[in-house]
Amino acid sequence: MTPEEAFLHALRYGPLEETREIVCKSSNYAYGYAREIDKCPREDTRKAACKSSYNAYKYAENIDKEPRKDTRNAACKDPYYAYLYAKNIDECSREDTLKAACEDSEFAYLYALYIHKKPRNNTRKAACEDPEFAYFYTLNVDKSFHEDTWKAVKNTEFEEKYNKFLNQIEKSKII
Repeated sequence: MTPEEAFLHALRYGPLEETREIVCKSSNYAYGYAREIDKCPREDTRKAACKSSYNAYKYAENIDKEPRKDTRNAACKDPYYAYLYAKNIDECSREDTLKAACEDSEFAYLYALYIHKKPRNNTRKAACEDPEFAYFYTLNVDKSFHEDTWKAVKNTEFEEKYNKFLNQIEKSKII
């Protein structure tokens, strides 16, 4: 039996150790088995789900319904799922999710915006790897000039927008 066939068999006839063992060869089917058939967490399905950042995140969110080291570690293999794990599962910043999110400019920016809710050097540095996210970081996190974001947008399509934003800040200070 393939993992898909084992999953479908279990849907029709109920859980069996044999079908569970087969589905655990597939991260997707192991997660689906835990969600649709067992309807509870188990070490074997969790371990199999953790072979994928996506399935580890979904397992934590929908099956465990709490943070766990194993699902977090698996989620942290992908900056997007590390960011989501911190935001939706941990509901706080942690060094491991922060480090993983900072591997990508977009998720470093989002981490600063939605998790830290304030600027930090590590998220700014990572966001500045991409001029677009450096600009967004200035606009929504720093909300003011910072030399690092300026250097990141200088001589790019975002330089003019950056300058307009800073001019608006200065005008509002005068008024």
